[in-house]
Amino acid sequence: MKDGLIDPRHSVQIGIRTWNDDFMGIHILDATWMHRHGTDAVIAEVERIVGDRPAYFTFDIDCLDPAFAPGTGTPVCGGLSTAQALAIIRGFTGLNLIGMDIVEVAPAYDHSQITALAAAHIACDLICLYAKSKT
Repeated sequence: MKDGLIDPRHSVQIGIRTWNDDFMGIHILDATWMHRHGTDAVIAEVERIVGDRPAYFTFDIDCLDPAFAPGTGTPVCGGLSTAQALAIIRGFTGLNLIGMDIVEVAPAYDHSQITALAAAHIACDLICLYAKSKT
């Protein structure tokens, strides 16, 4: 952000459950907000903030509750379900998506491969979303 590569006025973080005294101007829709308002409200708020600007989507797997993604370095209870995350992603068909990634999958902690399965489905949906944004 200090180099001007990210515009915090048009950036959103969804599902966070930890606190930082300085979010550097990024809009935060934490897990509690999402649980209270629902996936449709998250989609609408992100579309309002991002608008038609080019958007890079990074998916941090630990936004999911450890019941759905135990294989991460920082599991924190109270996160999103896989179904909620997929509904949000599928709702972003209006975004001008220019790239995406998935981070924080830790195979050493993913003894049952639940996290890898969630990440694979999320990656597939992100690829479909990216392809749709290019049409």
